[in-house]
Amino acid sequence: MNCLTTSWGEFALTRFPEDSRDLLRAWDASDAYLLRHLEGIDGEPTDLSGTVVVLGDRWGALTTALAGHHPVQITDSYLGRQATRANLARAGVEEDTVRLLSTRDTPPERIDVLLVRVPKSLALLEDQLRRLAPAVHAGTVVVGTGMVTEIHTSTLKLFEQILGPTRTSLAVKKARLIFCTPDPRLTRTASPWPRSYTLPTDVGPASGLTVTNHAGIFCAERLDIGTRFFLRNLPRRRGPERVVDLGCGNGVVGTAAALANPEAEVLFVDESYQAVASAEATFRANAGPAARAEFRVGDGLSGVPAESVDLVLNNPPFHTHQAMTDATAYRMFAGSREVLRPGGELWVIGNRHLGYHVKLRRLFGNCEVVTSDPKFVILRAVKR
Repeated sequence: MNCLTTSWGEFALTRFPEDSRDLLRAWDASDAYLLRHLEGIDGEPTDLSGTVVVLGDRWGALTTALAGHHPVQITDSYLGRQATRANLARAGVEEDTVRLLSTRDTPPERIDVLLVRVPKSLALLEDQLRRLAPAVHAGTVVVGTGMVTEIHTSTLKLFEQILGPTRTSLAVKKARLIFCTPDPRLTRTASPWPRSYTLPTDVGPASGLTVTNHAGIFCAERLDIGTRFFLRNLPRRRGPERVVDLGCGNGVVGTAAALANPEAEVLFVDESYQAVASAEATFRANAGPAARAEFRVGDGLSGVPAESVDLVLNNPPFHTHQAMTDATAYRMFAGSREVLRPGGELWVIGNRHLGYHVKLRRLFGNCEVVTSDPKFVILRAVKR
């Protein structure tokens, strides 16, 4: 746990789920730089008396520090929202002091201060700026923030094209601010998302399907090579069973499993609101009217009853924002073992160098290689 010191107080902040062994902070230099700017350390303090919207607050640091101004947080991350809730509670702030929205919710009708934590995905930034632009007026204060490695010429062009003239600050501790002056005369178009593409004809049951992608989804404009390899080698199963597409993204893996086994019921799970919306759109567009599915935004398999699942399909992430970590994968594997019935199977695809087989053998007592190529390996672990 690390403390963020501001003129509004000192805040002990953690990521979610909280792990005492996790050395990664819940805030970084770009969060601190933005808060110092709002405080007026480098000039006049920002008037925060109107509607303050915080877009992309990763772990709730900005929302918690500004809670006294009743901000609206907009995030695509369920884990980020849960971290915000935990950090607010730790600071003694009632949750209804702030308004927590997802990127799928209707935004406020008027925004007086827009604070943007620049996301990794340029598409998500474009989508959200276009959605928020109608609520921005000539007097709106717009300030973005990010580490220098996250702010590119393309980032600034988006602010300029969608909202108005844009400039950047000097870098401080490898962080930078973005200042944008809204121009109501700009002609703004609607977001180009979601987008769709058709799968190739060599990916098993998913061949030729139409895939829907909302902004921010991994490989939203084409099928990535890892998923292609997984689709070609999915388990062939029949009969009524419960299948989970864990970390579902656009839902193509779970949809393929449903098409391969029409008697299956598929649960699509992801911590991204954009991903689950994409998965539902993909499934509805391709599965028959009798196909059964559930769509859940959440923390992995939390809330899924123990020993209620027959098959888990998983392509785990190996990074969180800019940090490389296998913590998420390990939690997914442990959660899978909990929810699988005896005899149930976890199928995992990953880069060969990640060594997932070691963790799977530790958790399940077994792990076999289903197939592999020079880059990827598909592993199978069975609940005994």
